[in-house]
Amino acid sequence: MSITKPSFAVQSIVNDLLAELHAKGGCEQIGLTRESFATILCEIGTKHGATSETEIRTFLLSLRIDELALARACAAGNNSAWEIFLTRYREKLYLSALRIAREDSAARELADTLYADLYGTNTRDGQRVSKLASYTGRGSLEGWLRTVLAQEYVNRYRRTKRLVSLDEESEEGVQFRAPEPEPLPSADTRLAQATDEALALLSAEERVVLSAYYLDGRTLAEIARMLGVHESTISRKIDKLAKSLRKQIVADLARRGMSRRQAEEALEVDVRDLQLDIRRSLAQESSTPAFSEKGAEARVREGPG
Repeated sequence: MSITKPSFAVQSIVNDLLAELHAKGGCEQIGLTRESFATILCEIGTKHGATSETEIRTFLLSLRIDELALARACAAGNNSAWEIFLTRYREKLYLSALRIAREDSAARELADTLYADLYGTNTRDGQRVSKLASYTGRGSLEGWLRTVLAQEYVNRYRRTKRLVSLDEESEEGVQFRAPEPEPLPSADTRLAQATDEALALLSAEERVVLSAYYLDGRTLAEIARMLGVHESTISRKIDKLAKSLRKQIVADLARRGMSRRQAEEALEVDVRDLQLDIRRSLAQESSTPAFSEKGAEARVREGPG
């Protein structure tokens, strides 16, 4: 995996703040050297994209440094850091899992699966792979963990849906169901390209919310429970995301040579194609559970009710 080289400005500000941030994060106690923490800060600062020294400094100082240091030390395999992590977050993770799964044994299984991914039991190219290595400190670690937990639950749900037995399908009359109609040919590939690019810019939490709402047909209340927030927060988030995505897609289509009127018409006429792009681009795996096509079309156009 390639790592973007930090700019001179980012490197300079990181060096200037390193002693302060390294101490603030308690890095010495959890096995993070100044050099390794500087690399982490440079990586995060570069991805943020700020250009002026003031913006870079403000951004770095806004990070949750202690939580970032703990997460990255855990990802690096430091046992002391992992013990601190479990002390702080084990119970919170279980309670979040219980809100999502609503049953004790399922909640514990969900939390245990996440522990393995967080600790980094798998390796890639000889390096341990821990989900905690993707935490950037921009939001609370607890909130980030709820998002990752919710995504794992969605993935498990999809895998379960694909493992329905032949007997169960027979009982439900699936073998007698009329074949699915062939998808309508896309009138213009620019719509698919614009949609994919807009969805690619979404954050992990935004993908979880949209995936749960549009693909899995979950209610606002269910998604709110999954992420531990109020239902109105999810409603506003989905409405904002739907409007933002539509605006981005229209603008992208305009850059690809469509007039605004043509772009608006493309979104209306080819909503089935747009919907399939959403299904493919938001899904973490190759297939997703069925959902109400009619309801999804309305939500793509209008956002949540």
